[in-house]
Amino acid sequence: MVQFNAFRRALRFSFLAMCSVFIFAVVTPASAKPRHGGHHAHSHHSHSSHGRYHTRVSRRQAIEQSADNAAESFASNSSFGSSNVVAEARRYIGGNPTGRGRLWCARFMNMVLQRSGHTGTGSDMARSFSSYGQRIAGPQVGAIAVMSRGRRGGHVGVVSGIDDKGNPIIVSGNHGNRVAESVYARGRIYAYVMPSS
Repeated sequence: MVQFNAFRRALRFSFLAMCSVFIFAVVTPASAKPRHGGHHAHSHHSHSSHGRYHTRVSRRQAIEQSADNAAESFASNSSFGSSNVVAEARRYIGGNPTGRGRLWCARFMNMVLQRSGHTGTGSDMARSFSSYGQRIAGPQVGAIAVMSRGRRGGHVGVVSGIDDKGNPIIVSGNHGNRVAESVYARGRIYAYVMPSS
């Protein structure tokens, strides 16, 4: 009986050893392929799985580049010197420096104006900016854009650029519950004003 058990153990060991050799023989040619092929396949997968991320990054870079170009043009061709408002507003992109949970776009705009050396409206109502500062006919970098939100009230932000269709690029608070820079349809804007000194 002891000899039989020893024979079974030896047989099991031999079988496992043979399986290991077989697996090694089958796997080795595949793993011996040049690493370039594996790397290329990984790169291809990386492109497909991260395509949306790259698109979002590219779109944001395009918006920022357009805004920067518009700011340079504005600074050289305009008597208004309010691009410092844009720079101040952009400092807070992605956050909420007001600490409020809702209805804070006007609060943010007033904070940005104050920190960039201007007087604001002192109101938490977006529409308060429609009768503020100097009214201008269209979008210009550094101008404050006042718009409607339909039945939900208004929205306000600072123009940081203009896209190729003439729509303003605006940095505003409470855009998706954070400060964001985004293109807005020009038809939504009912007033553009330049900040008071």
